[in-house]
Formats: sequence, structure tokens, C-alpha cells
Amino acid sequence: MNEDIKILTIQDISCFGQCSITVALPVISAFGIETAVLPSAVLSTHTSGFTNYTVRDLTEDLPAIRKHWESEEIFFDAIYTGFIASAEQLDYIKDIIDSRLKPDGLVFVDPAMADFGEFYNGFDQEFADKMGELCKLGDYILPNTTEACYLLHKPWKEHFSKEEMQEMAGELSEFTKKHVILKGYEDENHQCGMIVLDKEDETTEIVYNDRVDYVSHGTGDVFASSFVGSVMVGKSPTQAAKVAGEFTKKAIEKTIGDENHTYGVKFEKAIPELYDLLKSY
Repeated sequence: MNEDIKILTIQDISCFGQCSITVALPVISAFGIETAVLPSAVLSTHTSGFTNYTVRDLTEDLPAIRKHWESEEIFFDAIYTGFIASAEQLDYIKDIIDSRLKPDGLVFVDPAMADFGEFYNGFDQEFADKMGELCKLGDYILPNTTEACYLLHKPWKEHFSKEEMQEMAGELSEFTKKHVILKGYEDENHQCGMIVLDKEDETTEIVYNDRVDYVSHGTGDVFASSFVGSVMVGKSPTQAAKVAGEFTKKAIEKTIGDENHTYGVKFEKAIPELYDLLKSY
């Protein structure tokens, strides 16, 4: 693993609850990659299953942080964005990408704004359209089917056929420089799958994982973070999707059965298995 790689991840901090930066920082670091963080907001907990949580929007801090980094000549090999607190932040993040990413650096955009057919609290179609502009700066975009439908102004449904998923991935190629990783496919054998599209080679592939009948907040962050780490240590998009899918599955399996652990998945207990996963794919 390359000890010289530096990644910046831009997303919120939920002080309690396994998601966003509290997932991205340890998972990407486990790949041997130096990981810097830029919080978009600070929440006392994440927003799923908790009430009366506190939120501090950090939009006003972003320009000053960028300016300081410029004065210190700090640059990154990759920038990975997750949950963004407001549409205004998207413009600031574009500036950070333009000024702090190395010329040959990579951009990963997880358009974390919706799931199960609905926007997260506070987001709407106008935000999705602005998120689409950020996606166009990405070398990799990682939407689920709900986010894809909002980006494409399509109606969402619970199940899409393989042909529909492939068609959607093709349409999403307009929102990326290189690759689309479209999550949320399930085949007739109840295997979970994702479409991996290479825009340059004009190829698509389906990567499958056995379905685990468990729904939890933060699994998208676990997947995206392990995908980013895998790509940055040299895996192809398909290999990275396999590593990330298996890692997420293992994190879920280590959580099932603990009735008190309803706010995330125990990804920490799966981290020791990352090295073997990287060797397997």
C-alpha cells in the first residue's frame, strides 16, 4: 500500500452513530491511506431513529479552511464526498476540488441524499439537480437507485430489472467522467447486485453479493469508503465493488443478533478481514 496517498473526505460528523466521517476515516485509514476530513456539519447523532438531535451547519467555515490549505500548499490525491448539508456547500466543494486536488487526482462522489424512494430530511429536487453538477466532476459516482432516479428525473420503484438497471447506469454516465457504480439491484435469486459501468470502455458488469436480510443506517457509507480505499490501492472498479460489497456484508453479519445495536453496523469488527478481501479480488 502506498503510504504517500492522501485523501480528503467531505461529509458530516455524527458524533454518535456509525455513518459518514466516523465510518470513512477509520475504514480508509485501514487501507494504509492518510485520510483528512472536512466536516460539512456536526450532528449529535445521525437522523435515523433518533429525535431531538442537534445540527450545526459548517457552511461558513468551508471557504476559510480552503484558504488556509492554499496558504499551506496542501493537496490531495483524491477527494471523496458524502453527505453534504446544503446546496450552498456544493459550490464551495467545487472550489475545493478545483484548488486542492492534484492534477492527476481522483474524485469520488457518493450523492448521499435519498433512499427507499424518498429524499432525506431537508433535501428536494433542486438539491438533487445541484448534486448532479457535483457528480459531473467525479471520476466515480456511487448512487443508489433512489438517488439515481432523482438525478435522472425518473420515477422510483422498489425493484428494477437488470435491463432497467443497465439502462439507468448508461444514462448516469452523463454525470461522471469515468465510472458509475449503481447500487440496489436484486435478481430473481435474491442476490444483491450493482452495475459497474466504465464510460471510457463502454462496458458494464454486474457484481453480486448474497443478500443479508437486514436494513441499517450507514451501510452506504461503509460500502463507499471501502470502495474508495480499494481503488486507491490499485483495484479496478469491479474488484473494488467486490471488496466493498463483501466488506459491507461482513459488517452487517457482525451486527445481526444485537438488539441494542440498531443505529449502524459493526464495521469495526470487520476491518481485520479487509486484508484478506483485498487478496481475494
